[in-house]
Amino acid sequence: MATAPATHEEHDLGHHEQSFWEKYVFSTDHKVIAMQYMFTGMAMALIGGFFAYAFRMQLAYPGMEVPGWGLVTPNDYNQLVTNHGAIMIFWVAMPVLIAAMGNYLIPLMLGCDDMVFPKLNRLSYQIFLLSAVVLLSSFFVSGGGFGGAWTMYPPLSTKAEYSLTQLGSTIFVVAVALEFVAFLLGGINFITTAMNSRAPGMKLYDVPMVVWMIVVASILFMASVGPLIAGAIMMLFDQNLGTAFFDPDRAGDPILWQHLFWFFGHPEVYVVLLPAMGIVAEIITTFSRKKLFAYRTILYTVFGTGVLSFTVWAHHQFVAGIDPRMAHVFTVTTLLISVPIAEMLFVYIATLYGGSIEYSTPMLWALAFLVEFLIGGVTGIYLGASGGDIYMHDTYFVLAHFHYTFFPIAIIGTYAGVTYWFPKMFGRHMNEFWGKVHFWGTIIPFNGIFIPLFFLGAGGQHRRIADFTVYPELAQMQPWREFATVALLIMLAFQVIFLWNFFYSMFRGRKAEKNPWKANTLEWVAPSPPPHGNFPDGLPTVYRAPYEFSHPDHDEDYWPQNEPPAEQKA
Repeated sequence: MATAPATHEEHDLGHHEQSFWEKYVFSTDHKVIAMQYMFTGMAMALIGGFFAYAFRMQLAYPGMEVPGWGLVTPNDYNQLVTNHGAIMIFWVAMPVLIAAMGNYLIPLMLGCDDMVFPKLNRLSYQIFLLSAVVLLSSFFVSGGGFGGAWTMYPPLSTKAEYSLTQLGSTIFVVAVALEFVAFLLGGINFITTAMNSRAPGMKLYDVPMVVWMIVVASILFMASVGPLIAGAIMMLFDQNLGTAFFDPDRAGDPILWQHLFWFFGHPEVYVVLLPAMGIVAEIITTFSRKKLFAYRTILYTVFGTGVLSFTVWAHHQFVAGIDPRMAHVFTVTTLLISVPIAEMLFVYIATLYGGSIEYSTPMLWALAFLVEFLIGGVTGIYLGASGGDIYMHDTYFVLAHFHYTFFPIAIIGTYAGVTYWFPKMFGRHMNEFWGKVHFWGTIIPFNGIFIPLFFLGAGGQHRRIADFTVYPELAQMQPWREFATVALLIMLAFQVIFLWNFFYSMFRGRKAEKNPWKANTLEWVAPSPPPHGNFPDGLPTVYRAPYEFSHPDHDEDYWPQNEPPAEQKA
C-alpha cells in the first residue's frame, strides 16, 4: 500500500507518445489488455454460436444442407458439438468473465494505476491468443478437428481409430494446455494486485465483492488445474509416444482421466460462477439503492464453496463403475455444495427486498441471472443423487441442466457486466431501448431452447447422436427438437441487435458522465474512459465499505468510498 503512489509516479515519468502497436497491440495497460480479452472472447463466441446453429439444424432437419457449412456428417456433428462446448467454456466464459473483467476492474476498484506485473499480464493475453489460433487451426489439418467431446475422454481422444484424426486431437489438447498457462499467469497478477496494491485506507472488508470473487476464482483455478495439466501431458504421450496411461488394452485406466479432468472440472464451474456472482452483487446494490446484505457472510460462503468444490468431482463417475459406497459419499457432498450457493442467492434476494429498484438493462440481466441460475441449481439436485443420475446420465436432461448453469454464467453474467461498465469503458451509454429489446429477445428464446430438452432427456434421448429419426421410439419427439432449433435461431438473430448497439454506442452513443449510476466503488472516481494510470488527480483514499447506499448519516443516497467524512471536509 505504501508503494502505490510511487508506482503511479513511475507511470507518469514513463509517459510518451505511443505508437499504434505500443498502445493497442503490445500494450501493458490493464484496460487495453482487458479489451483484447473481451474482443477475442466475443469473436470466439461468434464461432461457438455458429457451431451451435449448425448442429441444431442437423438435429431438427437431419441430412439437410446447412448454409455455410455443407452436409453435416456424423463426424462433422461430433466436431461441432465438441468445439462448441470447449470454445464457450474455455475461450468465451473464462476470457470475458475472468480475464477481461478482472483486468479491467481490479486496478480501478482497488484504486491503483495498473496490475503489479504489467508485462506478465501482456504475456498472458498473448499466450491466450495463441491458444485460440491453435484450436482453430485443428479444423484445417487432415481429417478435421477433434470430435471426441470437450471432456476429451479416452479412448476417443487417444486412439486414432476412434478420434478419426490423431493430429486434430493433439492440437486440441495443446490448445487447452496453452489456455491454462495463460490463465495461471493472469491469476498470479489478480491475486498479487489485490493483496498488495489497494488504495490507502482500503481494508480487506472494503474490497468490492466482484474483486473478491475474481481473486477466489483465480485461487481455485491455480489449485485445481495442476492434475489436469499432468493428465494432458500423459494424454499427449499416449497420442504420440506410444505410452498407455489411459489404454485399457495395455493395463492403462481410462477412468483415471475422468478423475483428473473432473477434479479440475468441477471447481472450474465455480471459477466462472464466482465472477458472475460478483458482477451481479455490484449491479443489484446500485440499482436497488441498498447496502449488500450480509457482506461478510457472502465472503465466508465463497471460501466454503471453494473448499467444497474439491469434494464433488466423482459424481461424474456414478455410471462408470464407482464403488456404490463412494457414490453415497459424493451424493452427500454434491447436495451439500448446493447449500452455500443457495445461501448466496437468498442473500441477493434479501438485498433486493425493500429496495428502490430501477429496471435498467444491467439490472434486468442481473435479475435474469438469479432466476435462470436457480433453475440450473434445482435441476442439478436430480443429477447429484446417484439413483437419479443413473437414469439421466448423458441424456439431454444433463445438457439442459448444464446450460441453465453455464448460460447464466457465461452469457447473462457477461451481458450484465458489459452493459453496467460500458459507460466507464468507453465514456458513452448504450441505448437503453435496444438493450431491453435484446434482453427479452435473448431470455425468452433461451428458455424456449432448453426447457424442451428437459423433456427430451427425461424421455430417454441421449446426446452425441446426430440423427434421432432412425430410432422409432425417439423419432416421435422430433417436434421438440424443431421447436428448440427455431428458438435458437430467434435468439441468435437478436444478438445482432447487441452487436450493433455495442459498436454503434462506442462511437456515437450518448456521452456518459463520470459516475452515471451514482455508485460508490472507486472505478467511478476515474474519468470515463480512464486514461493511462487511471487516476490523473492522484490515487484515491478509502474511508468506508463499498456499499453504503441510503445511509442515514448522508444526505445523498450514495456515499462513494473516497468521499471524506463530514468532519474531515470541514
